[in-house]
Amino acid sequence: MKKRLFAVCMAGVMAVSALGAGGNVFAAETQAAAVGTEDLTDITFVLDWTPNTNHTGLYVAEAKGYFADAGLNVEIVQPPEDGAEVLVAAGKAQFGVSFQDSMAPAIVGDAALPITAVAALIQHNTSGIISRAGEGMDRPKGLEGKKYATWDMEVEKAMMKNVVEADGGDFSKVELIPSMVTDEVSALESNSVDAIWIFYAWAGIATEVAGLDTDYFAFSDINPVFDYYTPVVIANNDFLSENPDAAKAFLGALKKGYEDAIAEPEEAAEILCEAAPELDSQLVLASQKYLAEQYKAETEQWGYIDPQRWNAFYNWLNENGLTEEEIPENTGFSDDYLS
Repeated sequence: MKKRLFAVCMAGVMAVSALGAGGNVFAAETQAAAVGTEDLTDITFVLDWTPNTNHTGLYVAEAKGYFADAGLNVEIVQPPEDGAEVLVAAGKAQFGVSFQDSMAPAIVGDAALPITAVAALIQHNTSGIISRAGEGMDRPKGLEGKKYATWDMEVEKAMMKNVVEADGGDFSKVELIPSMVTDEVSALESNSVDAIWIFYAWAGIATEVAGLDTDYFAFSDINPVFDYYTPVVIANNDFLSENPDAAKAFLGALKKGYEDAIAEPEEAAEILCEAAPELDSQLVLASQKYLAEQYKAETEQWGYIDPQRWNAFYNWLNENGLTEEEIPENTGFSDDYLS
């Protein structure tokens, strides 16, 4: 699902100034949506990818009228090629979806984007490495001599090196091949690759639905510092400062949507499939049941971002020279807008 690490935000840092403060790219749609809703505050929310179960609470909140009840008219839009971060930073969208790793190069320095993570969509990092069952890749050392589909990103490769070496392996012995994977099931079944970085809630569940036996290990199980926040809701900083009540109202309604998805995953899956009928309903339902346990996990508050975990990942990036500028602690996120 998310196959971009730092590249998207680096492109965003350069592109945001080109967007400027001119006309909203969604102006026509927003005006059309506003007909008959003059008393509602317009909000544009841009996704990170095509609709999937990471986003279900958003669609539940929309379908059940939680946004309207909060005085909001919310429009959900697809991301442009440059990603949600660019639109949110430019004020073309008030909220969107990003990832803590992708945000790292965009929140420090003279060209920092004016965005802040204001809620965690999922409480823990569910990403890891999937492979065909029984071929020894159920642990990182087993990747030696195997074909790993890489996006050739520095942070990605640094994380891979870290977990392989922590398991006593030699990362230089892993065969890195350019990732052309669009369907993890087909890629594994065809033997075109041996190991793929996935988010288990979607791609991992897809292999289960397809009946493909796999092995899997999560990055956070090997090194707790990799239990960073992915994905997150980001907001435009000017919007937050100028409209704090609207921001809190939006996140309060969104919280209700995710709490419903936790309590009633079958109903939530139906709502998502109605909003995005192109999705495989069997996969959506299975993924929804999996994520019902992940949206909040052990925390009491949906959306909460733990400063210790947030800082731990960015400190690791700093210590390993993976950022052009050091990221100070408590940079890039806020829990202040959660109800």
